Amino acid sequence: MDSTDDTRQRLLNAAEELIYASSYRDVGVQKICDQAGVKKGSFYHFFPSKRDLALAVLDQTHAFVQDTLLDKAFAHDLPPLARIERFFDSLYDFHKQIKDSTGHVLGCPFGNIGCEMSSQDEALRSKVDTILSACEEPFAAALSEAVTNGELPAIDTAASAGALFAYTEGIMLYAKARNDPELIRKLGKRALRLLIPAVLQ
Repeated sequence: MDSTDDTRQRLLNAAEELIYASSYRDVGVQKICDQAGVKKGSFYHFFPSKRDLALAVLDQTHAFVQDTLLDKAFAHDLPPLARIERFFDSLYDFHKQIKDSTGHVLGCPFGNIGCEMSSQDEALRSKVDTILSACEEPFAAALSEAVTNGELPAIDTAASAGALFAYTEGIMLYAKARNDPELIRKLGKRALRLLIPAVLQ
């Protein structure tokens, strides 16, 4: 018999996969249960609503992105600006693998729900906002270190990190709309030059 933790995890994994491949609105509780191999009554034992499940999915996806993408890209084995460049290379690899597997560029899982639900559900909007803000932090830390090391002039590192991550969200949306992960690779190489062109010619 499956453990309680296993049942809950299967629901999370099923919802994460289905919502990312489709949309929040298009994925119903029954479809999630079918994918997870869980009876509908069990769903409500773990999650009072689909929204509560989606909030937990966002947390799980954030932990995955932090561990497999952000922490590795921003590891201190490279100089700070090179870490930012590595992030865009890693982001391209991630979306290229998804395109190769599914035939589609699926975009940012946080941006997708944010675009779809921010005007409809305050809890989901707030969760996405919190996650996106957290994703800016390694950019800000790298930029601050680059200023300290003399790689960059004095800049507003928090605002610049926000601009870089907003650019990141934009190129993921662009790649999704064109179904072309190569845009992430090509446009990612321009990110730092757009932010500070005089320094990085």
